Amino acid sequence: MTESQGSLSVRSAWRDVPPVLVRRFAALALDEVPALAQDILREIRAEYPGLPVVLDDSGEPMALIGIRRALEGFVQQIASAEGRPRYPLEVFQEFGRGEGLHGRSLDSLQAIYRLGVRLAWRRLAEIGQQIEIPPPAMYELAESGFEYLDGLVDQSVRGYAEAAARQAGERLRLQRKLMELLLSERRGESGSGAPADSGPGPGSGSHSGQRRPGVRSALDERAARVGWQLPERVAVGVLLRPAREAVAPAVGQGVLLDMETEQPRMVVPDPEAAGRPELLRRTMAGWSGAIGPPVPLADAAKSLRWAEAAVRLMERGLLPSGEVLHCTEHTEALVLLQPEELIEDLARRCLAPLAHCGPAHGRRLAETLLAWLETRGGAPEVAARLGVHPQTVRYRLRQIRELWGDEVDDPDRRFELELVLRARRLRGELGRVG
Repeated sequence: MTESQGSLSVRSAWRDVPPVLVRRFAALALDEVPALAQDILREIRAEYPGLPVVLDDSGEPMALIGIRRALEGFVQQIASAEGRPRYPLEVFQEFGRGEGLHGRSLDSLQAIYRLGVRLAWRRLAEIGQQIEIPPPAMYELAESGFEYLDGLVDQSVRGYAEAAARQAGERLRLQRKLMELLLSERRGESGSGAPADSGPGPGSGSHSGQRRPGVRSALDERAARVGWQLPERVAVGVLLRPAREAVAPAVGQGVLLDMETEQPRMVVPDPEAAGRPELLRRTMAGWSGAIGPPVPLADAAKSLRWAEAAVRLMERGLLPSGEVLHCTEHTEALVLLQPEELIEDLARRCLAPLAHCGPAHGRRLAETLLAWLETRGGAPEVAARLGVHPQTVRYRLRQIRELWGDEVDDPDRRFELELVLRARRLRGELGRVG
C-alpha cells in the first residue's frame, strides 16, 4: 500500500539511520532473498500440504516466484527514499484465484501470508541486529512490512473474488444446462397444450419413468458436474417474481434453481421427504408460484406443465396468489379449469335448459342442482346446504325436473352436470356452499 512508504518518510527513526547502513541492510537482505524464499515456501507447504503447485513456463513454482518478488520489492522500497511499493500483481492475484478454485477460505489464505511474513521478519531482524540498526528503526520497519503485506493480501483477495464469481457463474450455467435437459425430455411429444399427458402412447418406444440410454448418460454427466445426486422423484416449481430485482430465494443446495427466465423455475428432489414441504414454505416466503406434483425423475416435464398451468390460473385470479401453492392441493381446479374449451363446450350442452331462464333465476337453479347432485339428499338436506327453506328447494327441484326431464336420473348425465357446475363454482360463477 502507499502508506508503507509514507510510514518510513513521516517517522524519523528509520530516516535517522545512516544511509550507508540502509544500503548495507538492503544488500544483505537481497542476498538472502533466494534462500529465504525457498525456506518460506518449504514451511508453508509443511503447514499447508494441500497447497497446489502451479508452475510457470520455465517450470518454476509460481508461489516461489511470488515470494521472491515480494521480498525483493519490499527491500528495494525501504532502501529508496522515493517511489511507491511495487507488488507482483499477477502472481498474487493468481494465487488468490487458485485458493478460491480449490475451495479454501480467505482465512486460510491470510494465514499463509502471516506465516510467510513471520518467517521473513525473523531473518530481517537478524540482519538488522547484525549491522546494529537501532531497535526503534526496526520497529518502524516491521510496521512498514505489515502495511506492505496488506497490499499483497488485497491483490490476492481480488483474485479470490474473481475466481469465486467465475466459479459461481459456471455452476449456474451448468445447472441451467442440467435443468434444460431434465425438463425438455419428451416435451416435444406432447406439445404445449394442456398438461393432460398421461405418458407416451402405444408404440412410442419408451415407458413412463424411463429414458433412452444416451439421455440418461448425459443427465448423469451433467448432474455430476454440479454435484447433484439424481433423485428417484422430483417436483418442478414455477415462480412469480415479487419484484423485478428480487433476490433469489434461499432454497438450499439440493434444489436446482434457474433465475434467468422471466418466471424462475426450480426442481425439488425427493419432494415428499419428511420436512421438505415445510422447509420450502419457509424459504419461499414472499414469493408466489406453484410446485407441480411429485413424479419420477424421467417425468419432470409433466410436473413442470402442471406448475405452469397452475401459475396461469393464479394470474387469472382462479387460484390463490401471494404464496407458493402445491398443485396436489388444488387438483380439482387444475383438472376442471385447465381444459377450458372442452368444459365450456360441455357446459353449453348440459346447461342448455337454463338458457330461457333469467340470469339470477338460472343461477339459483344451477346452485340448487349442484347441491342436490353433491348430497343426493332430500329437500331438507339440500336446503341446509344452501341456507334456504325446504319448501323453496322443493319448488326449484320440480323446475329442474321439468327442464331436464329424465336426464337427471341418468348417471352419465348427472356426472357431466356436476362436472360443469363445479367448474363454474371454481370460476366464481356460482356461490360456494357447504
